[in-house]
Amino acid sequence: MASYEMKNRVELGHSPGQDRDEQDLARLGKKSVLKAGFPRSSSYVCCWITVFAWQSAFASIALLSGTEIQGAAILTFTKYQSEPYHGTLILWACVLVALAVNVVGGKLLPRLENLVFVMHIVGFLAILITLTYMADHKSAKEVFTTWTNEGGWSSNGIVFFIGMQGSVFAFSGGDAAVHMAEEVQHAAVVIPRAMILTVLINGVLGFGMLIGVLFCMGDLDAATSTPTGYPYMEIFLQATNSLSGTVTMICISLVIGICSAIGMIAATSRQFWSFARDRGVPGWRLWSKVSPTTNIPIYSVCFTMVVSCLLGLINIGSDVALKDILSMAVSGLYLSYLAVGSLLLYRRVCGHIRTSSECEDMTVNVPHAPLVWGPFRVPGILGMVNNGFAVCYMIIVIFFSFWPTTVAVDYKSMNYSVVGTFGTVLIAVIYYVVRARRVYHGPVVEV
Repeated sequence: MASYEMKNRVELGHSPGQDRDEQDLARLGKKSVLKAGFPRSSSYVCCWITVFAWQSAFASIALLSGTEIQGAAILTFTKYQSEPYHGTLILWACVLVALAVNVVGGKLLPRLENLVFVMHIVGFLAILITLTYMADHKSAKEVFTTWTNEGGWSSNGIVFFIGMQGSVFAFSGGDAAVHMAEEVQHAAVVIPRAMILTVLINGVLGFGMLIGVLFCMGDLDAATSTPTGYPYMEIFLQATNSLSGTVTMICISLVIGICSAIGMIAATSRQFWSFARDRGVPGWRLWSKVSPTTNIPIYSVCFTMVVSCLLGLINIGSDVALKDILSMAVSGLYLSYLAVGSLLLYRRVCGHIRTSSECEDMTVNVPHAPLVWGPFRVPGILGMVNNGFAVCYMIIVIFFSFWPTTVAVDYKSMNYSVVGTFGTVLIAVIYYVVRARRVYHGPVVEV
C-alpha cells in the first residue's frame, strides 16, 4: 500500500520549525493552500460534519436493507420470532457484501452501476403497474385533502415538516458523484450533469410512485401497525392479495437497496479518504493509503465498514434507531450543504465570482486568487434566487431533523440525532485545538 502520490516534485525545506507532518506532506509533493485562521478552522469542522453525515448515510442504507429483509421474513414466515439484533446482523451482512464488491470487484463497479440503473427503471415500472392495476383506488379528494396526525402534534404544519424528513433523506447525498471526481474523466462537466440528472430522474420516479401508493393505499391503520415495520409491505399485500406477489415486489426494492449500499460505500470511503489525505483525522497516514494494485483506498473502505457496523448496534437498544441514524445523516449532510450554499450566495451577491473569459491566463480558485465559474451554473438573478431558496429550505430541514416523531417521548423513542451531530462538532473542535491545527492546513494540491 502506498500513500496518495503526486507526479510533481517539490523542494523540501529544512527550517528548524518545520515539523514531521509538514515534511511528510512535502515528500508527497503537496502543499497547503489555505492560510491559518477562521477559514481553516471552519472548513475543518465542516469536513468533520460531512464525514459524520456520509458515514451515517451509509449506515442508514445498510440498516434499511437489513430491517427490510427482516420485515419480509416476518411477512413470509408466521412462526418467525423477530429480535432487534437480527436486523443488526443482517445489516452487517449487507455491509460485508458491499465491502467485498468494492475491494474485490472495484473495477467492475461502473458496469454494475449501469446494470443497477436499468434494474431501477424496470423495477419501478413493474411495481407501479402491478400496484395500480390490482389495487382498489381511493378518490382524489381523499388523497389530496386528508391529513393524518399520528404523532399528537397540535399543528398540521409541524406534522408536514416532520413527515417530510423521509423524502428529504431520499434526495440526500446528491453530492455522491463529487467524491468520485478523481476517478472520473472530464469531471468538471460529467459530475454536475450526473448530479442534476440523478435528482431529475429520481424526482420524477419518486413522485410517480408516491401518487400511485397514495391512490392504492388500503387500510391505513393496518399499514402503520404492520409487524414488518414497513407500511409499504402491507400496502403491497392489500393491493395484490398475494403473498408471493408481495414478496417479489419487496425483493425488487431490496435488490436496489443493497446495490445502492455498494455504490454508497464507495462514495463514503472516498470522502473520508480525501479528508485523511488533507491530514484532517487521527491516523491520517494510514487512512490516506491507496492500494498500488487496485488503486482503491482499502483502509478507508474498511473504516467505513466498521463505523457502519458500530452504528448498527443502536438498533438493538432503540425502537427508533433507523429514525435516529437517518436524522443524523440528514442533519449532517444539510449542514454541510448550508455552509457551502451560504458562502456561494454571499459571493454571488457581492459579485466575487468571475467568468473564465476574464481570467484566461490567471491562477484561479485558490486563496488570494479570483473565483471563476465552472462549465455549469445558473446565471444572473435567477441563480441568486435559486441559492437563496436553497439556503432557506436547508435551514428548515436541519431544524426539523432533530424533532421526534411523536409528542410523547421516552428515552427509547427520543430523537438523539442532535446529540450525534453536535457531539461530532464538539469532537472536531477539541481535536482541532489539541492536534489538527498543527497539521491541517486545508486542502492539498499539486504544485
